[in-house]
This record gives sequence, C-alpha cells and structure tokens, in this order.
Amino acid sequence: MARKYKSTERFLLPDARHDSMLATKFIHCLMQKGKKSIAQSIFYDALGVIATKVKETDPIEVFNQALANVKPLVEVRSKRVGGATYQVPREVPKKRQVALSMRWIIEGVRSKKGRPAHLKLADELIAAFRKEGAAIAKRENTHRMAEANKAFAHFSW
Repeated sequence: MARKYKSTERFLLPDARHDSMLATKFIHCLMQKGKKSIAQSIFYDALGVIATKVKETDPIEVFNQALANVKPLVEVRSKRVGGATYQVPREVPKKRQVALSMRWIIEGVRSKKGRPAHLKLADELIAAFRKEGAAIAKRENTHRMAEANKAFAHFSW
C-alpha cells in the first residue's frame, strides 16, 4: 500500500473546543518537554480569563485578532556582500508571519515572572488584541529596523 503523504508531514487536527487550527498550532508552540495537557490547560484557562475581561468579543476571536495584530510584514535578514554584512529587509511569507507572531507572544509570556502562566498569557493576548504589549513592541522594532535598512533592499535575494 502506497503512502498518501510525505514522511515529514504532520497531520494536525483542529482544536477540539473551538475547531481552530491556529489554536492547535499555538498549543503545540506553547508546549514544553512534551507536556501537551499542561499547554492545553494553560491555553484554555487563558481563554476563560479573556472571556471574563473582554466581554464584547468571543475569546477565540480575541486570540485570532491578537495573532493578526502581531504578524510582521517585513523583517531583516543578514546578507554578506564583499566582506561587509548588511541587514537586508525582506517580506515575510504568510506561514512565517504566523510562526513569528506565536513565538513573540509566547516569548512575552515567558519573560514575565511571578504569576501563573494562564494569567500572563491572557494579559499578553489582550494587550496584543489592543495593539500594545511586548509582542507588538517586538513587531514595531522589527518594522523600524527594516525601515532603517531600506537602502540595502537591492541586496535582497
């Protein structure tokens, strides 16, 4: 019997509660040391906190909008040209935009100390939903750096 998929492909099922592939991917990124059930409880508890704090919007919509607000449009990549290294701005592909936004939100959560993870995640998602917070600051810094290095865009590959 022939395989219907490549061996490197993964099959991810949509999130059980919200039927969202983004939620599944986020839970997988949030997971540490293979403890998926802990990552799921952190994510769902955070959505519960979001539901109580942001009453006018569905929590999964807050999550989706937060990810959309954090997605970077451009980034800088190092390019070596004749002995000098330049920071060359490039457009970010769609899949990488999602991956970076998830990574930056999780970095923002993990950088804060002293509170339960689900509360930190809820705060970071609400802040990203309102276009503020650590992940949005990271996005703005990335855009600012790309704007500053626009002169080197002709080195793009």
